[in-house]
Amino acid sequence: MSTENALLTILIEKINNDTLVLPTLPAIAVKVREAADDPDVNLMEMAEVIGQDPALAARMIKISNSAFLGRTIKVSTLNQAVTRIGLRQIKNIATAMAMEQLFVSQNDLVKSYLDKSWQKTLEVASSAIALLQIYIKSNKHTSLNIDTITLAALVYNIGVLPILTEAERHPEVFANPAFLALAIKKLGGKIGGSIMRAWGFTENFVEVAESWSNPNYHPTNPCYVDFIRIGAIEEGVLKVADKDSLLENYVEKGMLTSLDMLTSDDYLTVRHDVKSVFA
Repeated sequence: MSTENALLTILIEKINNDTLVLPTLPAIAVKVREAADDPDVNLMEMAEVIGQDPALAARMIKISNSAFLGRTIKVSTLNQAVTRIGLRQIKNIATAMAMEQLFVSQNDLVKSYLDKSWQKTLEVASSAIALLQIYIKSNKHTSLNIDTITLAALVYNIGVLPILTEAERHPEVFANPAFLALAIKKLGGKIGGSIMRAWGFTENFVEVAESWSNPNYHPTNPCYVDFIRIGAIEEGVLKVADKDSLLENYVEKGMLTSLDMLTSDDYLTVRHDVKSVFA
């Protein structure tokens, strides 16, 4: 049996036996989410929780000052940033900002793959978030919101982590990028859904992780999966035979005004503003 097939067999067996080691949510994200779920928490207490992680605190100030939130008057303190973002949004946005902590490894080969995976994730996330921002402007009554897609778009491909961790024990497979891509395509969704459930995330996130790359999954109404798929198609992460034909479905669904929208100044400007938040 080839090394590639052996690894794939190991992964499938561990998934079926529920013994695959899943990543844990970053500790600061756990603290933020627990605090946000406390009905008695106030903005000052939330700022104290976030302040335990200086890097996250700096990112929250940055996002509160960004065009991403449509702000022009700058804030300079964490308390001001938390107040501006609000308790309803802080849970998902703070978690999203902490996600990069998971894409690290001491192994140079794995680190290289994780770095590339994270950068691709940021590209897809920037596109998906920008598209939803534009969509919301003309569909104000939609239940979809920016803080949810911000997190969903950063965890959509989270299933890659256990695959690369397992592959780390078989460094020879890294010489075959096509195999790793196949393993991720074949198993990433199932693993991603398992991670979302293990983290106690809502069904929206499970749906995204499990179904974003499933060609047989066709939700009737616009949903987070759709926007992430458009971003993944546009960024070349989701390989499709006829890109324009597939994207036309989203024009018919009312999520794109036309295919030209993806090259319009409006979209590209919003996308740039969104991406700058993660830089």
